[in-house]
Amino acid sequence: MLCWGNASYGQLGLGGIDEEIVVEPRRCEFFHGKYVRDVGCGHRHTAFLLEDGTVYTCGCNDLGQLGHDKTRKKPEQVVALDAQIIMVLACGQSHTLAVNDKGQVFSWGSGSDGQVGLNNFDECVRVPRNIRSLSDVQIAQVACGFWHSLALSRGGQVFSWGQNRFGQLGLGLNGQSISTPQVIQSLHGVPFAQISAGGAHSFALTLSGAVFGWGRNKFGQLGLNDTNVTSCLSSPVRSNKDKLTTIKNNTNRLTCATRSQEGGVFTFGAGGYGQLGHNSTNHEINPRKVFELMGNMVTQISCGSASWRCIRRWWFICCRCTESGFLQQSRESSPVSSTRRCACSRFCTL
Repeated sequence: MLCWGNASYGQLGLGGIDEEIVVEPRRCEFFHGKYVRDVGCGHRHTAFLLEDGTVYTCGCNDLGQLGHDKTRKKPEQVVALDAQIIMVLACGQSHTLAVNDKGQVFSWGSGSDGQVGLNNFDECVRVPRNIRSLSDVQIAQVACGFWHSLALSRGGQVFSWGQNRFGQLGLGLNGQSISTPQVIQSLHGVPFAQISAGGAHSFALTLSGAVFGWGRNKFGQLGLNDTNVTSCLSSPVRSNKDKLTTIKNNTNRLTCATRSQEGGVFTFGAGGYGQLGHNSTNHEINPRKVFELMGNMVTQISCGSASWRCIRRWWFICCRCTESGFLQQSRESSPVSSTRRCACSRFCTL
């Protein structure tokens, strides 16, 4: 397990180190000899899912987002989930969701906008609690925006709850936060394979490769060819006509990346830092193929607040060296191969 970036709240799990920013990948010794299956990153906290289904968290705990009693600079197991075999987890700004092998969802952390789905607006929930309103369905995936949450059932239904200021719940209205999971009725009958949440917008990918998006669209992050900067869609709209296999949002509201069946990558939304990979700093209101990656079979993609990344045959590719210490101080506006140094003079590769 390697980590880097902002460490000021202990969210990297490195213990009591002196640095507040770690500018190069560093081994997290706590997980030496353990197999980490998945990692979720919130604004100031991190959750780790191990192969045996146990969950560890570290970082800021002001709103209970760690699921245990104290702020931790080293990962600590969430003992309230000790009897569960967790299969999936996700982190919002200050809340966390986890799904066990039976399809039950557990939530904890900030609940002021109803994002923990417990039928209340409590400021914080410090111990993981089962979302009982989802007990009649088996959940396969969860996703967290800043203050809203999504869930996908094994039957292909999409549920949403939490803040709805920008219509990010997809329920045909905006403004009112909702504290219990709701089925998105306009998507009823469509079989879905994946969900993804940005800061204040959401996407769902069908089994056939179609994408539906809803929520905030100020920078065109829904990919709808919409130039209205105040746009907000409260009902799902199909976003892309290509057949896609993966869709990723960042939790900082602005950028989205998708991957096609052929391994092509499309990006759209805010591009002011070159994070879209089109050799420019323009915003894109339509999904646009990243031509610098043509000829490469991309297998995974991931988005950060001002960058996105993909894996190509085990190589790490960076579209921008971020200011927060991940790949420091340069603005690369097209993908950079990990076989050479970025303008920051540090290798982008792990």
